[in-house]
Amino acid sequence: MSSTSAGLVTGLTAAALATVGYLGYQASANIPAELSAAGGRSAAASKAPRDRSNPTALPGNSGTGERVVYSLDDDRVWLVGPDNRVMRTFRVTPSTVDPAPATYYVTSRSGAVTGSDGIPVEHVVRFTSVGHVPIGFSAAKNGLTPPPDPKARTGGIRQSRADGNEMWKFATIGQKVVVIR
Repeated sequence: MSSTSAGLVTGLTAAALATVGYLGYQASANIPAELSAAGGRSAAASKAPRDRSNPTALPGNSGTGERVVYSLDDDRVWLVGPDNRVMRTFRVTPSTVDPAPATYYVTSRSGAVTGSDGIPVEHVVRFTSVGHVPIGFSAAKNGLTPPPDPKARTGGIRQSRADGNEMWKFATIGQKVVVIR
């Protein structure tokens, strides 16, 4: 009798797994376009097109209107005006914790604080967090932009003081920040 019970349980388990698999397939086949990977926020995860003859040119598919564009792969920022013209572009030193490619908005700013790495920073512009790590742009008061300690979980994307001044003027609370690959 015990072998019959084991066979029955195995058969029911297989039937349940097949049903769940089928229902999962049906659900994924009926996702509205605006929620699917092709039509949703995760579409930004693919590499945005670049102008190979001008590597500092604003990447295609980086949004429209006034915004900050941050490329994770290029370690570069573009400050883009409402007319889609680049007002300024510059290199940055990335943090050890990257935000996911998506559209964010500036949520907080600080004139001067001590960074999570212990370095005094100014013009901090935060736009998201990953876990408990706040992510944002900042400039070290000493003007240096060394790479962060790879063992530390930091979210400070470092820029020069001159670039930090421009970011501070441009990226006020609510400003759009588009993170791309």
